[in-house]
Amino acid sequence: MKKVCSLIILIVLMFTLTGCSSKSENKANTTSTKNTSKQNSVSNTSKVNSESSKYDNADYAASAEKQMSMPEEGEMVAILHIKNFGDVKVKFFEDIAPKAVENFVTHAKNGYYNGLTFHRVIDEFMIQGGDPEGNGTGGKSIWGEGFGAELDTRLVPYRGSLCMAMSMLPNSIGSQFFITQAHYSSQMESYFKGFPTQLIEQYKKYGGYLSLFMEYTVFGQVYEGIEVVDKIAQVETTMSDSGEKSKPVEDVIIESIEVTTYKK
Repeated sequence: MKKVCSLIILIVLMFTLTGCSSKSENKANTTSTKNTSKQNSVSNTSKVNSESSKYDNADYAASAEKQMSMPEEGEMVAILHIKNFGDVKVKFFEDIAPKAVENFVTHAKNGYYNGLTFHRVIDEFMIQGGDPEGNGTGGKSIWGEGFGAELDTRLVPYRGSLCMAMSMLPNSIGSQFFITQAHYSSQMESYFKGFPTQLIEQYKKYGGYLSLFMEYTVFGQVYEGIEVVDKIAQVETTMSDSGEKSKPVEDVIIESIEVTTYKK
């Protein structure tokens, strides 16, 4: 019975990730996300199956090694200073997701994220922040309007991946982002039919959330401080406005995000 309950919880969490660009969109998207998890599952799997040759031909092992590697000397990086938790250091993939990187980095330099919270925290899934409203309904891009996802098979939502949150509407990326925190779980493998074997092998090695693959923009990767992400993911949570047990009881505050260059 305990195993069955755990599996049900995993299924529910797999497809519950939104970051709305406006309050008017939030109600509709929250309802849609909560009520169409099975549809989302089918949609994601069918996307992989419908483009099987394209996905199968990707070199996931080489791409994963590059994604998970340390930054090079002089490379642009960012340090998220999280109050009472510590620092999370990330590198970027500007060549693959240029708009997402420019949006995040510019916001960081301008102090947009200073004092904001990780308003949505789900252990063994992700931590989400970057919303001025603090509830998942706000945030704008540096251009004042939303933009679309930048998807590429070379970037996978492995554990520690930095991704842009969005609603189910097109061009809805604003300022909200999330860091994937999940470890590898054998219970999840049964949901990855249609995914290339090599991709699943990398998931076994690095962890993460494959159900988000080619659905959300991956534009960065944690290279130091993943233990801080874990600490945040394990904070006590209560019900959010959307009825999901993901709102930290005590605010997890982003004091600032420092953009700098990597030095060995």
